[in-house]
Amino acid sequence: MKPGPLLFAAICASVAPYAAGAAEGDVSGIWWANSYSMQIRPQDGSAIPFTAAGAEAFRKNAAGLANGTIEDAARKYCVPDGVPRILATPYPFQIFESPGFATIFYEQNHVFRSIPLDRPVATDEELAAYPYYSGNSFGHWEGDTLVVLTKGFNEKTFVDASGVPHSDRLRVTERLRKINGGKSLEDVATIEDPVMFTRPWTARFVYELNPEVRFDTSFTCGEKHRDLSRVKGVPR
Repeated sequence: MKPGPLLFAAICASVAPYAAGAAEGDVSGIWWANSYSMQIRPQDGSAIPFTAAGAEAFRKNAAGLANGTIEDAARKYCVPDGVPRILATPYPFQIFESPGFATIFYEQNHVFRSIPLDRPVATDEELAAYPYYSGNSFGHWEGDTLVVLTKGFNEKTFVDASGVPHSDRLRVTERLRKINGGKSLEDVATIEDPVMFTRPWTARFVYELNPEVRFDTSFTCGEKHRDLSRVKGVPR
């Protein structure tokens, strides 16, 4: 879902009074990565553990993206990147905390994720009728770490910009916590999909606190907007 500028501002205003933090922990703030890669790969440096079906799907996706026979809808039509791809965004995002919820607003494609913190995780059967680009997220606190399980995805997104595939059985578990004295945010994401991968694998993302940043609500994919020259690895 992509709110327009007025809706975005209204939602921000409604949760702003609670943005100082939650009882269990605090990952609120405006965050921005210092580096970008179109590939999301295992944190331990190993290869992605593809099944035979996953390896073949990746080969077809990579070839199709290269020759133009497969469209990257997230870049052409501004649909959500999905999770975990959105975690690699080179654009800033903001996390708000309010009673019972954490909400993440991404400048890229105006995506937002609403994460309930006081609800039981829905079953796969319950989510089968509601497959979303960004999936369905459920969170809870473990000390200072926000743990977010996301599942119930459609199959219209890639795991990353290189075309790594996933099925509707994808599950992503994120562990978010502030590090470096609160100046940085770490997100360690465990990716599971028995159709495409032989085992779960983990990727790590780190963002820096940028409280001075203001969102560019005019973002439109394919058009010029924010200067990303500060982000290492962004194609020029």
